[in-house]
Amino acid sequence: MASPALVKPRRPAPVFVCRKCLKRSDDAKGIKTAIKRAAGHAASAGGKPPRVVMTSCFGLCPKRAVVVTGGVGAARGDYALVSSPNDVPGALRLLQLSPHRSP
Repeated sequence: MASPALVKPRRPAPVFVCRKCLKRSDDAKGIKTAIKRAAGHAASAGGKPPRVVMTSCFGLCPKRAVVVTGGVGAARGDYALVSSPNDVPGALRLLQLSPHRSP
């Protein structure tokens, strides 16, 4: 057998969205569109945008928000709660911050 190889993808890290939270949201279509739009704007010049992946439940289950994670935030175990399409760009910026936690 060949040994494992390390591969660097052409895209940035994916953005994960809880499908269950999105389904319960009042503005599901607006939030999903805003996530895809913000992810596209986050792509480097000429680079591919990150994929938006609908996942199963993260186990947080907020009452009036959608759970989103991705990038460095997913590696740290951080999640962002988005309740309106206007919150999406700020949430994605928070998830892409440096890997050091703030106190």
